[in-house]
Amino acid sequence: MRETTVGIGAGAENFTGAAGTTDMVLNIGPQHPATHGVLRLRLLLDGERIVTAEPVIGYMHRGAEKLFEARDYRQIIMLANRHDWLSAFSNELGVVLGVERMLGMEVPERAVWIRTLLAELNRVLNHLMFLGSYPLELGGITPVFHAFNGREDLQHVLEEASGGRMHYMFNRVGGLKEDLPAGWLGRVRTAVGVVRSQLPVFEDLVLGNDIFRARTAGVGVLTAAQAQAYGVSGPIARASGLDLDLRRDEPYLAYGSEELRQVLTVVTREEGDCLARFECLLEQAHNSLDLADACLDKLATLAPGPVNQRLPKVLKAPEGSTYTWTENPLGINGYYLVSRGDKTPWRLKLRSASFNNVQALTELLPGTLVADMVAILGSMFFVVGDIDK
Repeated sequence: MRETTVGIGAGAENFTGAAGTTDMVLNIGPQHPATHGVLRLRLLLDGERIVTAEPVIGYMHRGAEKLFEARDYRQIIMLANRHDWLSAFSNELGVVLGVERMLGMEVPERAVWIRTLLAELNRVLNHLMFLGSYPLELGGITPVFHAFNGREDLQHVLEEASGGRMHYMFNRVGGLKEDLPAGWLGRVRTAVGVVRSQLPVFEDLVLGNDIFRARTAGVGVLTAAQAQAYGVSGPIARASGLDLDLRRDEPYLAYGSEELRQVLTVVTREEGDCLARFECLLEQAHNSLDLADACLDKLATLAPGPVNQRLPKVLKAPEGSTYTWTENPLGINGYYLVSRGDKTPWRLKLRSASFNNVQALTELLPGTLVADMVAILGSMFFVVGDIDK
């Protein structure tokens, strides 16, 4: 009996036993470029076929949930902003919506529509990153340049409004930090049009590529039952046929309005493979741009007015608890807020989308070849900070 443990990136661990088996334990990560960051995969191999897979997380754990307890309600927005660094604006929303619900606070209408617009622009920014990086992981370098061109157009207008390129810190309890710059809505409409004109590139260069389709079609199939069992959500779950989107099913912000209900489309597929996940992401980016245009149309009709509520110098949430969840770009984010009437949360538990989504790798990888591992891993569209919080 021979047991071999090979480390890639992490280094070899040991080599023991006598000859008699080809089983091997392979460590992928936590610094290997095949991963999306400091994630470790512990694979048991039989030749080139994966027998078992164990995601090992926690290498960049920052203890955000504990830090929430030592920061007031204005400061925790900064911590919540950062766990999924591709969805910073959306991360902020769950916190402020929860605190506003605890306070029974009504946000000005203009702020509600601006938040919805910025959330959809942030969704497109997130999806563009994966639409470019996933083909790159499979050997296609060209799409990532197109993706970053589109991201730059959107980041420019978001930076103009908020002052930040990635970590916007634009949400506040009761609304937004400040009103929009003069002429900003027109510049956003131009940027949205430019990005929409660039999306067909991904249909031609990526979906129209025979090699890409051969590497992804029928590979890494996640069934609807498996997705439900692991709490998988977002584009990954919808690619497996789970027709769930909180923007439609439990509307928040302006998603329940007549204007957006007519535009919002929940993109689903039945195949559940790597190709279906990429297709869902691309179609959802198209729909988010349509939602952004609808928000711009609505904002053009609204009269000038406040975008926030006046808050006391020391903000305290009343004693009690609430659970708020939002449809983040990568899936469902949940915020369980418990207050004892102080200026800091007694407890704020974060349910991040990537944490549940990555656990499904224990079902996806066994039975597949090592050569397909990168294709499957990349198609899960996760951010490691969102796992480790």
